[in-house]
Order: sequence, then C-alpha cells, then structure tokens
Amino acid sequence: MCTGGCAKCLGSTLIPLAVLCTLANILLFFPGGKVAEDNAHITDEVWYFGGILGSGVLMIFPALVFLGLQNNDCCGCCGNRSCGKRFAMFSSIIFAAVGLLGAGYCFILSAVALNKGPKCKTGNEWKYPFQDGNYLADYTLWNTCDSPANIVPWHLSLFSLLLIMSGIQGVLCGIQAVNGLFGTLCGDCKCCGCCG
Repeated sequence: MCTGGCAKCLGSTLIPLAVLCTLANILLFFPGGKVAEDNAHITDEVWYFGGILGSGVLMIFPALVFLGLQNNDCCGCCGNRSCGKRFAMFSSIIFAAVGLLGAGYCFILSAVALNKGPKCKTGNEWKYPFQDGNYLADYTLWNTCDSPANIVPWHLSLFSLLLIMSGIQGVLCGIQAVNGLFGTLCGDCKCCGCCG
C-alpha cells in the first residue's frame, strides 16, 4: 500500500473519532443528562475541553492533512524529488505530532477525571466524594451522590469513551508518524524497491 493511501485511511478514521470526542465532551456539560443548575456543579475536567480541543479541534488538522496526502499522483512522482511528495510526507509527521499532543491531552484529562470521580451533591453541599478511584470497584459508593441522578454512570461512561477514543487517536497518529517517516525517506509507492 502507498504511504499516501495509508495516510488517507488513517485520516478518514480520525474524523469520526474527533466528532465523537467532541460530542462526548459536550454531553459532560449536562450532568446525568440534565441541564446543570449552576456551572459550579459541573466536574472541573469538563471545563478543560479535552474532548473538544484536544481530541476534537486539534485532531481535525492532522486528519485533513492525512486525507490530502493521496491527492497527488502516487507513482508518477516516484524518484522525482522535486515533486514535493516527500516534503508532504514530512509535514504529515509534524501534524501527527500535533495529533499526538491533542490525544495525549484528552487522555490525561480523562484518566484524571475517572480517578477523581464526578462532582455531585452529597447532603447539602456539592463536592467530589470519591477518593483515588475507589468508586470504580465498589458500586455501593455510587449511592453517596444524591444528585444529579445517574451522575456516576454518566461520568464514568463518557470519560471512559474519551479515554478509549483518545488512546486510539494517539495510536493512529503514531502510525502516521512512522508512515510519514517511510514516505519521507523512500517516497510514496513501492519506492524502496523502485526509486533510485
């Protein structure tokens, strides 16, 4: 497979993941699926926009660059260093690094949010009632939160999705960094065997 074709495949996978991460982050602004009465009732990590900025906006740029790499004539410029294909593959490494940073940002925020647990009402005050992820293995602790209803599964599901999807995005950007390196060194199509 051409390195440009591989990049296009990776780019077309990153776009739906970026959209899903953005949607998951937006849903986190509605604790338990309901409109928050006060912005202070929303978990702090939601306000850092890990899914919107990190795995959303920052991921769109690499995805579009990866998609555009196959638009050039694939084998027609093999061995012709002036065609710019190698530079395009080199630039994809830089954008893959941007994607890795965005995915890493979202991944770390999601891991911290999962460990910390949701902010919820216990008694008369809003606080973080869980310690070091203790609620993850002990479902009986979920009853500590009086409101919003179903906040723990809501928080757990959406941040877990963000964690998994940002992890996948990071792996895909890492693959493109290696693919871009091969494309830079060898050209695009079967070059290591046919380019002089």
